Amino acid sequence: MTTQQVADRFYELSQMDGYQHIHSELYSNEVKSIEPEGSMFQNAVGLDGLAEKGQQFGAMIETMHGGYCSKPLVAGHFFTCVMGMDVTLKGQPRMQMDEVAVYEVRDGKIVSEQFFY
Repeated sequence: MTTQQVADRFYELSQMDGYQHIHSELYSNEVKSIEPEGSMFQNAVGLDGLAEKGQQFGAMIETMHGGYCSKPLVAGHFFTCVMGMDVTLKGQPRMQMDEVAVYEVRDGKIVSEQFFY
C-alpha cells in the first residue's frame, strides 16, 4: 500500500474505534513508538511493546468519555493526524487530552509513530 492508502485505512479504522485492528493490519512488527521527553508514557518497540504500552494506558483509565481523530495529511512517507480523548484517569479529574501524531510508512506498513502534546 502507498502512504496515502495506509493513511486512509488508518482513518477509516479510527472512526470505528478499531485501534487494535490498526495495529495488527497496518503496523510493522518492528514499529517504534516515540513519546515526548518527560512523558508519563514510555517509548516502545515492536507490536508486543506497543500492546504492553496500550495495556498500561488502559489500566490508568477510569472512564473514557469520547475521542476523535482528524483526517490524515500525507507528505512523502509520512502522515499526521490530530487526535484526542475526553477521559477520566484513575485518581484524576476528567480531562481533554490532545496530540499531534506523526506516522512513518515504509513498504506499506507503519514503522514509527511519534506523539507531540
